Amino acid sequence: MAGGTGTIGRAVVREMVKRGHVVTCLSRRPDDGLAAIAQVALADLADTKALGRIFAEGRFDAVISCVASRTGVPDDAWAIDHRANLNLLGAAREAGIGQFVLLSAICVQRPLLAFQHAKLAFEAALASSGLRYSIVRPTAFFKSLSGQIERVRAGKPFLVFGNGDLTACKPISDGDLAAYIADCLDHEDRWNRVLPIGGPGPALTPRAQGEALFAMLGQEPRFRSVPLGFLGAIAGMLGLAGKVIPGLAAKAELARIGRYYASESMLVLDPATGRYDAEATPSTGSDTLFDHYRAVLDGRASVDRGDHAVF
Repeated sequence: MAGGTGTIGRAVVREMVKRGHVVTCLSRRPDDGLAAIAQVALADLADTKALGRIFAEGRFDAVISCVASRTGVPDDAWAIDHRANLNLLGAAREAGIGQFVLLSAICVQRPLLAFQHAKLAFEAALASSGLRYSIVRPTAFFKSLSGQIERVRAGKPFLVFGNGDLTACKPISDGDLAAYIADCLDHEDRWNRVLPIGGPGPALTPRAQGEALFAMLGQEPRFRSVPLGFLGAIAGMLGLAGKVIPGLAAKAELARIGRYYASESMLVLDPATGRYDAEATPSTGSDTLFDHYRAVLDGRASVDRGDHAVF
């Protein structure tokens, strides 16, 4: 298991252990939380010799990779989403491991950003590797859609781009996604396939998310519209400045990432029409985003925001 220290990775480790699998997690540093439920092997994914030694010493049936760049900026994306996964794939092939399950992202369908191109490059390498593979492309995570809970609870308006109906997604919980990934090991209909997946229920727009949150708090809905061009203008200005001040180039990419998520739906893209299709986006599990909102409001869950959360 690679990427076991991340939010989704930890959920996958817990699910695999619950099912009786023996799990070895690759980690750059000791992790007491992981060590309490699984074996931990210390290794940097950039160190091919260390990976080779760990794979040679163990007896592994499959590799699951949930590694992902934290920022999505080009250097980080190509180092993690591409090269680190390539190193894993090479070690797996050398050790004779026959199955590889990859956590990717549904946003690679319309690649405009560095991290999307890096993910696609590795997807292609995996698909042509000869190993049995499953490429899982989930829609939005609960954590990336929870950043406005506290501002709404404090009486502030819910921020949306445009009218709040520009995009939609089928949010999926950590637990439901972990179960889906674990099933890829045994479900033959998920082998050698690219698998878009969302959570249960209809696709939700940002406005629908806000309306539900206000209803839970017993408040009258209040929205504030942010022009979509605002992020585009910021990205453009930072991009120009980045040609003079290199550090600003990374900030420009972060602004482009924010604009992408604000303007593109996290649903299956119909290649014939160029439109996102909620009906064609598969669903799994039972946890809904609104269940998560209620749990956060009741103090039964906390908000762990992702690096790519727009708000």
